[in-house]
Amino acid sequence: MNRLKFLLIFLVGSGLAYSFWLSPGWLRLCAGLALFLFGMQCLEEGLKQLAGGRLEELLGRSTATPLKGFLFGLFGTFLLQSSTLVSLLTIAFIGGGLISLAGGLAILFGTNLGSTSGIWLLALAGHGFDLAPLALPLLVFGVLIGFDGPKSRAAGRILLAVGFLFIGIEQIKGGFSSFGETLDMTRVPLGGFAGQLLFVLVGTLLTVVLQSSHATLMLTLTALAGGQLELGQGLAIAIGANLGSSISTAFVGALGGNRGGQRLALAHVLFNGVTALVALALLNPLTALVQWLATPLGLADNRLIQLALFHTLFNALGVLLFWPWQARLVRLLERWLPERREPRVLITELEPAAAEAPRTHARYLDDSLLESADAAASAVLRELQHLGRLSLEVICHALYLPVEQLTSDRPDEALLHARPDLHHLDAETLYQRHVKGVYGDLLSFMGRMEAPRDEEHQQFWIACQLAALQLVDAVKDAKHLQKNLGHYLRDGDSPVREAYVELRRHLLAMLREVRELGRLEVPDEAWQARLQLLDERAADFDAQFRARLFAAARRRELDGLQTGSLMNDLGYVSRIVQSLRNVLQLGDGQSRELRRLATGDEPLIQLS
Repeated sequence: MNRLKFLLIFLVGSGLAYSFWLSPGWLRLCAGLALFLFGMQCLEEGLKQLAGGRLEELLGRSTATPLKGFLFGLFGTFLLQSSTLVSLLTIAFIGGGLISLAGGLAILFGTNLGSTSGIWLLALAGHGFDLAPLALPLLVFGVLIGFDGPKSRAAGRILLAVGFLFIGIEQIKGGFSSFGETLDMTRVPLGGFAGQLLFVLVGTLLTVVLQSSHATLMLTLTALAGGQLELGQGLAIAIGANLGSSISTAFVGALGGNRGGQRLALAHVLFNGVTALVALALLNPLTALVQWLATPLGLADNRLIQLALFHTLFNALGVLLFWPWQARLVRLLERWLPERREPRVLITELEPAAAEAPRTHARYLDDSLLESADAAASAVLRELQHLGRLSLEVICHALYLPVEQLTSDRPDEALLHARPDLHHLDAETLYQRHVKGVYGDLLSFMGRMEAPRDEEHQQFWIACQLAALQLVDAVKDAKHLQKNLGHYLRDGDSPVREAYVELRRHLLAMLREVRELGRLEVPDEAWQARLQLLDERAADFDAQFRARLFAAARRRELDGLQTGSLMNDLGYVSRIVQSLRNVLQLGDGQSRELRRLATGDEPLIQLS
């Protein structure tokens, strides 16, 4: 697969290099396009770094009403000049449960209308205005400013971005002028629906390939200004650019595992698709309307302004069409993409898992969530809850007990005294299959997250890492405990077997208490008192169990090997309880965020 990818890259690169050698004008056009796209990327990154967490704060507060969400999408896209960034942030917030789907829809509508501001700026600049003299000072000052801390670096990156945009625009204009006859599309007839559809398809493909509707519209404006494109053709390409811009968002949303993000991505496709169909059906009337509006303003011959006006009109038309149907659209999306039912038990094997069986991986982590620290934090909390459930289930299997014993009204004494099945699930195999993959995904995700530098956020991420480590440590201790536990529980009645039954009873009681503490909603002082009581119970059991062991050894009821095994396994039990209570204590240190580990009412230690 890697060789095929390398061969494909080599062939495409070779083809481009040969085409550059054949046509200097084509080389100039491609270089300008590359500089333009790089400038857009730098502008997006610089503005996001300069905004810091304020962008996420504004997004979180912007969905109180649909109008507020719409205005955030409108002005956020206008300031950032990146509808993709705002859309991805919105998907991340919905995926993290920080905003509702209805709020995300309102932001989406504003984002689509706000994306039209870019073409207005390009059109107002005009084709005859030389931007290159402005670009060179911007590049110089952008570099100089970037040496004084993160904020200055972000501001310098914005100046560099604008400079690259200006240079890219001039290179694109020069490239078109160099071989205008070669790219003259005015010869392609736009007669009928087929001709219109052809240029819609061109706009869609260009936007998908370039991953920027701004770049597609910049090429369209340049071609219009150079006379290589008719106005009707440019309007059809603008419709396609709008449609293509939703495809990248849809791709990100579809790959993400969260239903909220998938619903918003589907809504984006529906909005742009329906808007494109309406605009295509009304292309001739809209064209006449644009020309009628432009004539009194003396812009009848300015096709650049007319393209910008058309782009705004049909996006506004889409917002007007969808605005009254927001609530119904939310219900339809929830019906088409229902939430996945959370199973009562995650580990459902009935027989020992095969070594080659696929590993369980993270459910709630997706690279799109890295766009926002808040959305990433929410996803990590949900994934820690997933890891917590898996860890408790593996510990139950290590005790040779059904998972339901954690949630039953009272422990089943018959099950506690029962001999384990010879084919019972092995904790080591379950760890490899269900815990290790999720733990690895968590560490990888947190390693890629650019966390804010303030102390509160740093403590939060450290607490998350420690919570995951404590859960894994508890599972590893349970793996060691299972070996002797299974061996002695299968023996006939004896003091050593009774001691292991007692160990099993104690650990099950501690697991039930930890789970209850995770669910408890009481003031902090009462909760800390309950946690202190758990510590005292664990310490009392350790001391009393150790005393009973040595008393039994003096009475010769236990030999040295049995006593040693029981002492070691008491240590494993103590460490399991300590690790799980540490997770709860970490949660208390983070304003109970880790202890609850969810945006709703579900705690970390819960199985239902």
